[in-house]
Amino acid sequence: MSRKKAREIALHLIFEMSFQERTAEELLAAQLDEEIMHSIAGDIALYAGKLTESESAYIISTVKGVAAHREELDTTIAEYARGWSMKRLSKMTTALLRLALYEMRYVEDVPVGAAINEAVELAKTYESEEAGAFINGILGTIGRAEGAPEQ
Repeated sequence: MSRKKAREIALHLIFEMSFQERTAEELLAAQLDEEIMHSIAGDIALYAGKLTESESAYIISTVKGVAAHREELDTTIAEYARGWSMKRLSKMTTALLRLALYEMRYVEDVPVGAAINEAVELAKTYESEEAGAFINGILGTIGRAEGAPEQ
């Protein structure tokens, strides 16, 4: 597996948090269990194979981090998604924006441009080309406003 796949699994969990009342810790304990990973691997190739320590650590820290900073992330998203209320955004678009913005601000070894590019690619997979462009616009504007170096 890779950071890209770990990011995608983290996205699934962040997305799932928008539907459930469980804490990030409860969700992680249930979803990263090897038996569950193995059982869904037949249906979802992304979950095939054992996670490395670094992949598990990335998933856990990212999902917990997004949960801990959710209010702050949502405030920033709402500020920059001009003309769009958070309620109008799909749950997947919101999860993608939360994940990328969290990486942009708090994951030191992920360059801002990489966080944006990965979010756009995931949007094309799970949403649409238009969602990818929308996400790119919001995250690019946030990155420039927060002084991220041009990529």
